[in-house]
Amino acid sequence: MSKPRRSVQFQHRGSNAHHGRRPSISDMGEAVSDPGSPGPRTNGISEAGHDEKEAPPQSEYDKKKQTFITRTIWTLVMIAGFFVAMFAGHIYVIGIVTAIQIVSFKEVIAIADVPSRAKNLPFTRSLNWYFLGTAMYFLYGESVIYYFKHIVLVDRVLLPFATHHRFISFMLYVIGFVFFVGSLQKGHYRLQFTQFAWTHMAIGLINFEAHLIVNNIFEGMIWFFLPASLVITNDIFAYICGITFGRTQLIKLSPKKTVEGFVGAWILTIFFGFAMTNVLMRYKYFICPVNDLGANIFTGLHCNPNPVFLPQTHTIHLPLLLHQPPVTFSIAPMQFHILVFASFASLIAPFGGFFASGLKRTFKVKDFGESIPGHGGITDRMDCQFIMGFFAFMYYQSFIAVYRASVGGVIEMAVQGLSAEEQVEVLRGLGKYLVGQGMAGPKVVECLAGVVAKRRK
Repeated sequence: MSKPRRSVQFQHRGSNAHHGRRPSISDMGEAVSDPGSPGPRTNGISEAGHDEKEAPPQSEYDKKKQTFITRTIWTLVMIAGFFVAMFAGHIYVIGIVTAIQIVSFKEVIAIADVPSRAKNLPFTRSLNWYFLGTAMYFLYGESVIYYFKHIVLVDRVLLPFATHHRFISFMLYVIGFVFFVGSLQKGHYRLQFTQFAWTHMAIGLINFEAHLIVNNIFEGMIWFFLPASLVITNDIFAYICGITFGRTQLIKLSPKKTVEGFVGAWILTIFFGFAMTNVLMRYKYFICPVNDLGANIFTGLHCNPNPVFLPQTHTIHLPLLLHQPPVTFSIAPMQFHILVFASFASLIAPFGGFFASGLKRTFKVKDFGESIPGHGGITDRMDCQFIMGFFAFMYYQSFIAVYRASVGGVIEMAVQGLSAEEQVEVLRGLGKYLVGQGMAGPKVVECLAGVVAKRRK
């Protein structure tokens, strides 16, 4: 028997001969799919039957140019959409805020949800959305009941939901809590409790603050538009000042931020806020609280303006050495308040962005998502807006809001604090008052007296 020839190599083995096996289908696929590896060719033509041409790599300049164009286009689209919604009516702006908080919640949850998907814990994501829905039901319900008491508390269907709203919300949360405990799996406790805490943090930092922004809209469009515009313009001014004369790094979390840009933007934002406030105060559509969700820029709103928007006369007494008469001028108190708003938007609100940058660095991601081409995620653009809206609500309620008795407040007190007989007596007393003022006829009192008599029988 002759000895085998060891030096002979067959053509079909190709480069895999040293492995001692025939090339598999996956090996052949990898060879074809990899443009840098030599694959089997025939007369310079690939197996696909066409010339294989490698696309030239895009230069860094072309990449930056394309990103700038995309970013600019979508910036203009967002600005146009924002103004269209604002002029169309408050309800459309509330819809935008609602959509933003839902997408932001999704993006924040997504960056920490990878381990749960990897470990096959489907109920974790379902519970995230359940807790979000429960939180939004509670927060939006609180706003609707507070601002529309005169509608909700007189409707037979809505009245039980309004009077027991907080208990209903609590029970919905308890259901989710019990379901979470029941879904705990051995070996995954740490991950599941981490996701539980992460969800509650996202609701607190995003949805609760978005709820306060919605309340700002109900109080008047100016309390939403002005803080938002201050944050946007401050970011623009910081960029311009930074690239013009910025030298000193501000914070390590954001290496491109400079002290010079930070301070320069603060000064320019104050001037912008002063000018913008002077314009917005002239239109009741911006300064009036919402009493009609169907109102728009054309129909307008009607109200007695908050005193903060009414000019007040001030007198400055010059030193006697100048021998000049006192200087008198008129200015609205809002022009002083805007100094505080602009300072917060310039000095504090950017730290919301720094917080978001630290969060992204923690999870080693560049952006929260890709919701806006050229900009990243919604959260990347709204990180400073949430804390600014929070501040605007707190400042307004503490120093600007005027608390008066309202129709909704009186109805709430009557419904929740008086018996049915006492409510009828109140109506009878109001009827007598209206008759005495000539605003109603005597038949109103007679009708109410008949109702009282029937109740007593």
